[in-house]
Amino acid sequence: MPKLINLGSLCVDNVYSVNTIATVGETVASQNHAVFPGGKGLNQSLAASKAGVDVHHIGCVGEDGTWLRELLADAGVDVGNVRQVEIRSGHAVIQVDSAGQNSIVISGGANRSIRALDRDVALTLLQPGDWLLLQNEINDIEALLQEAGDRDANVAFNVAPVDGREKNYCLDAVGLLIVNEVEAAALAQETDPDVALDALCGRYPTAHVVLTLGQDGLLHGIGGHREKLAAHRVKAVDETAAGDAFVGYLMAGLLSGADYSKALKLGSAAGALAVTQQGAASSIPEYADVVAMLDSD
Repeated sequence: MPKLINLGSLCVDNVYSVNTIATVGETVASQNHAVFPGGKGLNQSLAASKAGVDVHHIGCVGEDGTWLRELLADAGVDVGNVRQVEIRSGHAVIQVDSAGQNSIVISGGANRSIRALDRDVALTLLQPGDWLLLQNEINDIEALLQEAGDRDANVAFNVAPVDGREKNYCLDAVGLLIVNEVEAAALAQETDPDVALDALCGRYPTAHVVLTLGQDGLLHGIGGHREKLAAHRVKAVDETAAGDAFVGYLMAGLLSGADYSKALKLGSAAGALAVTQQGAASSIPEYADVVAMLDSD
């Protein structure tokens, strides 16, 4: 089976349980504080590995984040190219309210230490049929996209979080563009999801565009083709890594040879199960549980 090369983030997540998420100028009390492994890159590598994919993770951690590398290694992810650098690991402050919704602030830390050697390692590992997976929590995205395009690589890009840099990206090399409503609006300058999808499919006619809508499911398009998939109904506890579980299992489906419709269903089930557990990486579901949810439909 082809492999997944994930050049992505690794973070220490500080999660605070609150009744309501603090607004501007407001101080709220937390009922609980917990520390979890996280980062979109780590979560997505973990999800893909749990789904049975050969995953190679490339990234950077500080001395305080070596346990993140060990966690991925224990899950079967190749971490031989996760470097330890001199600065602190990336970290996040996450508020989770009583309905399971969240608000997240991230600090890039070591995740912004990607260098040319990391890009070279990722691109050298790529073989025909492999996928390169990127998120927007690392640096050097522009150079990566250019170099991947020069090598005609299969590139999946989860444009999360949006921070203004994405306006300067050339996404012509991207074969799979994954966004939520906020990210789609930032890229397409359209707030209506259907209109945003049309705009992105028109701008990148050879790319599959997946626009996730939370409890409203997702939209998928390429060229003139459009598809909508409803979400599974579950009781939400914490939505933090639902999107990452979705992305990891979606990539696993594609790498195993499934078509987009089947791979999207696999990812959707994984994302639904993730919101029923607290934490980021700790909420990534097992493959057997994802299959059981699909079988129950």
